Amino acid sequence: MFRKFRAAAVTAVACLIAVSCAREEAAVSSASSETNDRASRIAAAVANPARPEKDRADDVMRKPERVLAFIGIEPGMRVFEMEGGAGYYTELFSPLVGPSGEVVMQSPESFDAFLGEAISERVIGRLDNVRLTKSNFDALDAADGSMDMVTWMLGPHELYYMPNGEPLGDAAAAFAEVWRILKPGGTFIVLDHSAAPGAPPSTGGTIHRIDQAIIRNLVERAGFMLAGESDVLRNPDDNFEMTVFDPSVRRKTDRFLLKYKKPE
Repeated sequence: MFRKFRAAAVTAVACLIAVSCAREEAAVSSASSETNDRASRIAAAVANPARPEKDRADDVMRKPERVLAFIGIEPGMRVFEMEGGAGYYTELFSPLVGPSGEVVMQSPESFDAFLGEAISERVIGRLDNVRLTKSNFDALDAADGSMDMVTWMLGPHELYYMPNGEPLGDAAAAFAEVWRILKPGGTFIVLDHSAAPGAPPSTGGTIHRIDQAIIRNLVERAGFMLAGESDVLRNPDDNFEMTVFDPSVRRKTDRFLLKYKKPE
């Protein structure tokens, strides 16, 4: 009797192990498939023949495939793009969220002076799932908890830039706004030009760089949890005292790239 019981128990355990292994293999296979699918979508977005030649020329320095892989945009997402600039990333985000998703491209109204028609030419009649909005950084045009992701690419330093002597928003209030519009579990991506460690916030308005410790402190005080960081755009040979617009460092600055999550 005991031998029969032991044999049955061994068989049951073996079955449980087999089922567990099969589930693990299926999970690994599914994850691998999702990774490959994401990589294919990113490659298609970067290779899109509709992208402007100027964007393509910047790809070597901006490394869009690796940056987008880190960000993790999925089809159907609603992405709020703070300070979209002339739209380099907007052009890539649009096909990644697809027709069921939306990109909200924000910029301060005072930026019109140097952006000119670049935004309207980029979006209108071309990127149908992109909505344009103008506001300061502490007054974002989105409903509470409505966004899956917020990105701020090469922009947080602008909190210390004052065009025409007017601020673009209060720093703490700006990150509180990001918190407000993100869904629980949503993602906040931060990318910016590095200033020297210990540099004052004023560098954001002069050489358009910021010590990442300043931004980390503001983001984490707003309640966000660090979920990852990437060194894909790091450059230890950068001149941290040089304005980012100087031809010797333009597109080659040391840049920090961080991923935060709003807790569930």
